[in-house]
Amino acid sequence: MSSVRLTRRVVVAAIALAAGAPALLGAPRLAQARPARPKVVRFGVSQAGVGTPPRSTSGWTAVAQTRRYVEQALAQVGVPVEWIFFKGQGPAVNEAMSNDQLDFTTLGDLPSIIGRSVGIKAKLAAVTSKRGNHYVAVHPDAPLRTVADLRGKRIGLHKGTASQLAANRILEAHGLTERDVKIINLEPAASLAAFQTRDIDATFGTLSLLTLRDKGLARVLYTTRHQPVATGQGHVLVSERFSAEQPELAQRVVTALVSAAHYASLDANRQELLKLWASSGSATEATYDEEYRGALAPRMSPRFDPFAVARIQQGVADAYRFKLIRRSFDVGAWIEPRYVEAAVAQLKLDSLWPAYDAQGHLLTATPQAAAR
Repeated sequence: MSSVRLTRRVVVAAIALAAGAPALLGAPRLAQARPARPKVVRFGVSQAGVGTPPRSTSGWTAVAQTRRYVEQALAQVGVPVEWIFFKGQGPAVNEAMSNDQLDFTTLGDLPSIIGRSVGIKAKLAAVTSKRGNHYVAVHPDAPLRTVADLRGKRIGLHKGTASQLAANRILEAHGLTERDVKIINLEPAASLAAFQTRDIDATFGTLSLLTLRDKGLARVLYTTRHQPVATGQGHVLVSERFSAEQPELAQRVVTALVSAAHYASLDANRQELLKLWASSGSATEATYDEEYRGALAPRMSPRFDPFAVARIQQGVADAYRFKLIRRSFDVGAWIEPRYVEAAVAQLKLDSLWPAYDAQGHLLTATPQAAAR
């Protein structure tokens, strides 16, 4: 009988533990085991990449990958990084994020906004590019003189990407909407090809359109240059699951990225950066030099200053107003600045990047900027 009673007590104790009822056993609650380190950190890049294996050739993310900042940081704890490139850009990245196939990713403003609006669990961990210019290109011999002249014309545009948000803003500023033109949904390379074969009348895009201009194949009809509030902005996102389960690894990754942003912000490295960016062949060093005219630091800052936050807020508001998303959301709960700020403090970079107000006016200058 005693053995039977003992067996029953063991069963009751096991059930109590499984049900999380330590009081029944008179023992303290067992601490929940921490998730094991992942076998690899999966880092998405919202572009096709160049070369084999593919590599990034834009902004400070190109520096991070080329100089292996992330690899070195993670090697200290025995975890490799896998760079995953997406020819389909933002829409393809969002699909991967929704299926929990990425831990970090780069992403433009509109696709990241779309992702958040449909419930993708990821937060903004850093700013990858600020004041990115957008351009509208038409054929050199086209009679078009203003954006308003695009009414009824065929326009190449990759929907769901940053270019679509920029296009809606530019069209609205000239009294038009997407319904007033014929949008042809094309990825950037396909759009450039269609433009050169004259299957479309105009295209919205970024730096590659200046290359067509320099070859005499296009005329820039409009640019957001000198209009800070009309420019674009990219980000690094971290999945909420990874951030919650692996905060130490997340900090290592972001600190490595901030180190890359530091390197890319130094004017002494300008020529090296221009050569790196131009290595993709989509634009020349001279074209990149034109695009990044002036000090590099304001464009390369990974921090969420008032200007960066305002651009995100305006992006969400505009996307909702243009019916590019069905519901708005709280931007404050989306931004996760703690990783970047911890990295800035650790690396003693607080005075490197100038801060700007919501309209793009200088708030605090770096010592170098003040000297100029």
